[in-house]
Amino acid sequence: MTVGPKDIEALEAHKRASLGQVLIKAARLLNEQALARVRAQTSQDVRPAHTAVFPHIDLEGTRLTEIAHRMGMSKQAVGQLVGELESMGVVERVPDPTDGRAKLVRFCQRNGRLVLFDGLEVLAAFEAELADELGTDRIATLREHLAALLDVLESKT
Repeated sequence: MTVGPKDIEALEAHKRASLGQVLIKAARLLNEQALARVRAQTSQDVRPAHTAVFPHIDLEGTRLTEIAHRMGMSKQAVGQLVGELESMGVVERVPDPTDGRAKLVRFCQRNGRLVLFDGLEVLAAFEAELADELGTDRIATLREHLAALLDVLESKT
């Protein structure tokens, strides 16, 4: 079967009409562009896989198994990412005060929290630029609708 320009055009139209496809692509591009800014402003070589872990680590610490569960990944895969972040000085593993056999992953007091808050500042500046281009009302509406979508999706898990 030969794929012609009309087939490619039709496929791209279907992908653009798919909420999931648009969200995935927008999230990837937003993440890539924000990370490029973080790398330019800091000395950290944080990759997209690393930033995917950040939202799942509570400031007081989270068990590796819980991070893996939240991310929908294997404990081994998350352990590798956490190990890389640990070697960068972003996170540390500390004893769980509720269970001496378990460890919590948490952001390091100095470097980890600095990376986290610097990253959030970069994101805020990036969002402000997007608001300048799209309009603050559209960004606010988008945030509101995405938060509602997230609530519905989280309620189904």
